[in-house]
Amino acid sequence: MSSIINVEVTPRKNEDIERTLKRFIKKVKKESIIETVRERQYYEKPSVVKRKKKKQRKATLDKLKVKRETS
Repeated sequence: MSSIINVEVTPRKNEDIERTLKRFIKKVKKESIIETVRERQYYEKPSVVKRKKKKQRKATLDKLKVKRETS
């Protein structure tokens, strides 16, 4: 069910440690590791998850609808 994600960054030649750290953080954000950890921190019933997704979908569609009407 869960997949293991390994994020690895090797420092390049003459690369500053801050730059290497910045690349690492960028990869972690791209893989959405932090968001996954936050979501899995507490158990949510499947019905609650569905309700949240439905609410988010409706908000996105409403935003697009308003954007199209103003264009």
